[in-house]
This record gives sequence, structure tokens and C-alpha cells, in this order.
Amino acid sequence: MMNRCGLLTVQKIPVPLKSIEVELEVRDHVATVVSTLNYENKEDKPLEAVFVFPLPGDAAVCHFSAQIGQTQIVAEVKEKQEAREEYDDALSSGQQAFLLEESDESPDIFSLSVGSLPPGESASIRLEYVTELAVQADDGLRFCLPAVLNPRYQPQGSEGAGVQVTSVPASLVPYSLSFSARVSSPRPISKVESNCSLDPLQYLNTDQTQATVKLAAGHKFDRDVELLIYYKDAHQPTAVVEAGQASAEPGSLMGDPVVMVSLYPEFPQSVMSSTASCGEFVFVVDRSGSMDCATNYSEQQESRMSSARDTLLLLLKSLPMGCYFNIYSFGSRYEHIFLKSVEYSQQTMEEALKKVGQMEANLGGTEILQPLKHIYSQPCFPNQPRQLFVFTDGEVGNTKEVIDLVKKNSGSHRCFSFGIGEGASSPLINGMAKEGGHAQFITGTDRMQPKVMQSLRFALQPAVVDISVTWDLPKEVSVTVLSPPITTLFQGQRSLIYAQLTGQSSEAAEGCVTLKYSLAGHPSENQLHFSLRPAEDTGLTVHRLSARTLIRSLEMEERDRRGQQDGGVKEKVVQLSVQSGVSSSFTAFIAVNKGNSEVIQGPLVHRNISTARAYTILNGSRQRTIPSLAPLGCALRGAPSKCKSKGFFMKKEKQKVMENADPRRMMPDKARRKSAVPEQPPRDPLLQLVSLQEASGCWLLDPALTAALGKTNEEVEKSKPEKASSEVWATILALIWLHGFKMDAKDEWELLAMKAASWLRAQNAPCVSECVDAGNVLLGCSVKKEALGL
Repeated sequence: MMNRCGLLTVQKIPVPLKSIEVELEVRDHVATVVSTLNYENKEDKPLEAVFVFPLPGDAAVCHFSAQIGQTQIVAEVKEKQEAREEYDDALSSGQQAFLLEESDESPDIFSLSVGSLPPGESASIRLEYVTELAVQADDGLRFCLPAVLNPRYQPQGSEGAGVQVTSVPASLVPYSLSFSARVSSPRPISKVESNCSLDPLQYLNTDQTQATVKLAAGHKFDRDVELLIYYKDAHQPTAVVEAGQASAEPGSLMGDPVVMVSLYPEFPQSVMSSTASCGEFVFVVDRSGSMDCATNYSEQQESRMSSARDTLLLLLKSLPMGCYFNIYSFGSRYEHIFLKSVEYSQQTMEEALKKVGQMEANLGGTEILQPLKHIYSQPCFPNQPRQLFVFTDGEVGNTKEVIDLVKKNSGSHRCFSFGIGEGASSPLINGMAKEGGHAQFITGTDRMQPKVMQSLRFALQPAVVDISVTWDLPKEVSVTVLSPPITTLFQGQRSLIYAQLTGQSSEAAEGCVTLKYSLAGHPSENQLHFSLRPAEDTGLTVHRLSARTLIRSLEMEERDRRGQQDGGVKEKVVQLSVQSGVSSSFTAFIAVNKGNSEVIQGPLVHRNISTARAYTILNGSRQRTIPSLAPLGCALRGAPSKCKSKGFFMKKEKQKVMENADPRRMMPDKARRKSAVPEQPPRDPLLQLVSLQEASGCWLLDPALTAALGKTNEEVEKSKPEKASSEVWATILALIWLHGFKMDAKDEWELLAMKAASWLRAQNAPCVSECVDAGNVLLGCSVKKEALGL
């Protein structure tokens, strides 16, 4: 039986969240998000409600206020324990109070406690945060408004109170969502795309540097709202100088001007077209129960696991001879195909593909930390740079611990991470890739393969070394860089640098920042001159993001010092968080309506707002029902998790049953697969052809190939030029077929085609032109020899 959850009347009728309004303002590479949530208590008793919602992992929460009736209360940032005690004291005294705090385990999960909402009263809660926008491989900037929060899978053996999940279908969530975005940039806005229906983009000026867009009416709560924003001349570097806060002390971070420099170098095509023939490639694949779910909303409903298997096929066929590789898969436990990475050959490729074909989503939960520890315990091969590819559709409760581990090992490898499906954790995916890798998200009707192959191209790029950033400023101005040093660069990666500027300068003064690096043995230099005059109407967005950057670095330092002598790092974080008004793991927002003269009478009834999923938490002597409510209309699907301390966040105990608690997970394996994913369509002809390629890059002339080409053995043999070897003829036919019939999927097969062309050139075959002409006639194509790379 389905349990109805939410704000309930005494007759068990749900009282919904009335509405959510989200306003997004994008300025170049950063976004300010203002969410307003409107509630109403229709019960005859005062309520305490607790809401849990996701935010981007790098978001800086900078404002929180509540309006009850005609009274507005603005929250202050205080040390977390102090804020919790003040909240409890306020409730004990019959006062209204609000508490907003960040999870101890994951930087993207917040809980909001609304205390003492009187009978018949309405409450409007306003939350504001700023965040950087991640760059995708096609130069688009990605903004995601979470509508689905996957469960946090906690490592087995953790202690804590139990949590149960009840569900309400998304169609029964009765509140409304309005969403509008305003985009501005020094460069023209070429387009804005979304996985949801949008009203047409409206330009606000003739040079198309400002525009607005809205979510179309009738949006369903079945997916994240994802915006992709594209600018012209995306690789042009920019700098924004923001004036300090007039009320802040001069010399402090908030009192001085701050500059944000965006560097997005574009490397010469001649270097990018060449690929490395070495490296250690380690693929880490999620095999938790939720990977059995469909990848998108298409009618075919391919499962995430099936898509991952096809992606691994393309990856393995595209690897260069001479490299090393291994494949790990994980759930509640982990497996690896080889004891350690092995040299890439026909034999090891075939062995790996056989194991990949047997992979199922049958390993339980999502425990990624242990396989990563095992990978990092393996020594790197000399002159074989390690490249890590991580695929997951879930969330983990120990996000910070996972990111810290990847960061500590960032000097020895690059990490490419892929979030699959709605609700994949953006802080986990972005955090793992932040130190020199690249993050991608596969949502909606996206195909996994082209995005992953883009990242493989990045991984095969020559390494950028000897990176340095230098500043040239007027002698009366000094600079303090707030961002961590840039350690890696590659095509498609943008770097944001925040720096505090101290000292006075004239309005006409200029600064200069220079990025130097060496690529494929050639020294390069990118220089950006910028005005020191502060930009207008930026608010404190850049200051808050720089404070967030510094806070994150200090939090990392604090975690590194655990068990050592206290270095006062926590105190620095609390001080900076309070000064900047930006949230941290050691602080919380607290608002108390001290002006309310009426004491709330009667015991508090604990309720939650109706969403598509909710947690019930046993918290000491109090039971709370906690929904996953985004200031963005969040629906929560999945499995139990645990919570810790007075707020929401408790750790989870042993979780063997955690295959992401979807009712399907309780079925037998065979029935579950049938329920989750309809019968698979016949194999894609492209993948059929690719599966026949040898590790060296060539194809063999056999019945399987002729069938994939749609021809008979007799037709293929009859058309073969007399002097051509079978392998040369087969390989040229395969290349012609790819160029003639699958150009729309070139991103997927381009690397393996380059490998095939390289193999052909090495054969010095005398009749290549004749084979190309004969192949075109046989297959009905008109592909030129030059197009094949020959």
C-alpha cells in the first residue's frame, strides 16, 4: 500500500506546498539563483516541518529569509552548533524559527527546518545562492535545477538511526513551478537549449548579449530542468572586477575588490589531431540496481547498463596499441577484470569484452570509495599516464571523502566522470573531475557514447606541462590569489581564478594576467589585459564565489588535519563564512521571529511538504517526516539513507537491501529487469560493425563482416581487387560504410576509424585507391580516399 506523505490534515488529506518560483540570472560563467517557496498550514495545530533539498556542490548559499504573514525574518550565519541550539531554544520558548544547514557528508544537500508555523498561517521562504556553471565538451555552459534527488548510499557498517522511504507519484504533487532565466555576457548568446520545453528565447538588445527564457507551461515533475547556454567566441578570456562591500573592513576579503578571470585556452588543431599512443586507461562502472533503469524517455527505453556496455565496446575498440587498461565495476562490492592493468592486445581486448558482455546491474548499492582506493594503491606504469573514467547514475553519502581521495591522487592521473540519468550527483561528478579531468552528464534523450568518446579524445591529447599564472598590476596594487593552483589544462577545459586586489588605483588603471604552459614540447602563452575599474551591477556574486572557493580549500585542509594538532582552520572557516554570509560545513543560517509577542500554544506536529518521495527519520525522541524538497521542486526517488546529529544528516547502518529502494528492487532479478526495461531492440548495425574490429585497427574478411555491411560473401569476394589482401579490403569497406552511412555518429567511431586508417597506412598496400573505388561501387557510396585519412 502506498503511504501518502506531506503536510496532512487531521482527516489525512495532504496540504501541499502551494508554489515554487525560481529566478535564474546568468552572467557569463556564473549564476545567481533565487528560489521562493510558499507554504500554508491548514491544520488546527502548529507545525514543525523539515525539508531536504539538493543544490549544486559548488553553490554558495548567500541569503535566506522567511515571511510569515506581514513579518519578514532575515537569517544570520552562525557556527552550526550555536545555530542549532538557538533554534531549539526558540521552539522551546514558543517562538517561530528557521534553520538551514549543509550536510556533513555531502556539500550539495541542505536541510531546512521550519519551526512553529501557526494554524492557518502562510509562510514564504526565500533562498538565494550563486554558483559557477560547468563547461560541457561542446563548449556549452550547463545549469541544472534538480527535480530528482537520488538516495545517498552509505557504506555498509555505518551507524545511525533507520530511515524509511514512502512515495507519492509525481503526477500527484500538486504545487506549481515557475522558472525564468535572464542571461547576459560580454559575448553574443548564440542559443539556449533544454531537456524541457521552453518558451522562445527573447533577446533584449540588438547585439544579442542579453536574453530571457522561461519554462513552458505544463512542465511535469519527472526530470531535472537542464539549461545549456552557448556563447559565440567561447574561448575568449574574460575578467570581471567587482567592488568591495562598503560596510566591510578594508583589507578583508569582502572589503577589497575581487577579480574573477576566466581562461579557456584553445589549442592548435595540428596538435589536437594527433593522439598519444600510450597511457593507462582504467574504466570504473556502476553496477548498482538503479543501472537497470531506462536511460531516457524514449520509447525504446534502453537500460543504463546496456548503454554502459555499448560504451565500453567503443572505448576498448578505440584504445591505441601499446597502452594499458583495466575495467572495474562496483555496487555494494567491487570487481576487476584483471588483477592489475594489462597491455592492450587482441587477446586482452577479447577477454575484457567477454566480461563486459556479462555485466548486469546486480551488485547492490553504490560504494565507490573502495574500488578507487584499490586503483590508487596500484603503482603507475612509467611513461604511461593514468586516465580514470568513472560512470555512475547515483549519489553517495560520503561525497566529500570520495572527492578528497581523488584530489589527493590528482598528481598521478586525470579523472573523467560521467553522471548518468536524472539525479546523478553533480558535486560527485564535478568534484572528481575538478582536478584536471572533465565531467559530463547524460540526461534526457542524450546518448552516452558520443559524450564519452569526446572525453577519450581529451584523454588522448598530449599532456600540458609547466603551467604558470603571473600577474602584472600597478605597483600600488597587490594581488592575493584565492583559487588553488592550476595543475592541468586540456582542450575544452575552462579555469576560473579568483583573486583579492588590495590597494588604491586610478580608474584608468589596467592589470594583466598571463597563462604560460608547454604543449607537445612547444611553449605557449595566453595574455589577458583588463580594466581595474569595477564592473557595475554585479552585486557581490564574485566575492561570494571567491569566499566559497577559499572556504572549500580550508575545509579540505581541515579534513587533511584530522587527528593532528588543531591549526585553527575551523575558526578561519567560521569567521570567513560569517563575514561573507556564505554557507559552510561548519555554519548554518538561523532566523528567529523574536518580534512575535504571541507564544505558540500546544505541542508541535511534525509534517513534511508533499513531494514525490520522502524520508521518515527517527531523531532522538522526535519523529520527523522529511521530504526531498528542492527550492526547485525536487522529487526524491530511491533508497533509505541515514542521518546524523540534531539536523537531518545521520549516517546509515548496514544496508544490504539497498538496491535503491524502488519497488522493482524487491522483485526477483528476472522480473525486475522485465519491469524496468522492455525487451531490447536488435543490436545497432554500427555497434555490430565495431564489435568486429581487431585491436590493431583492421577488420577481417569473414561472413560476420559481410552481413554487417548488408552484402553476401559472394558479392564482397567478387568485388575485391585482385592484388588487395583480405584484411586491407575488409578494412577499407568498413571505413567506407562508416563514412557513407554513419556520419551522424562520427563522434562515436572517429577514433577507431583513425586507428584503422593508421593500420592501413602502415601496410603500404599498393592498391588502396582501387579498393576505395571498388568499395564505393559495392556499397553504393561516393566517399573520397582523403576523407578516409588515406
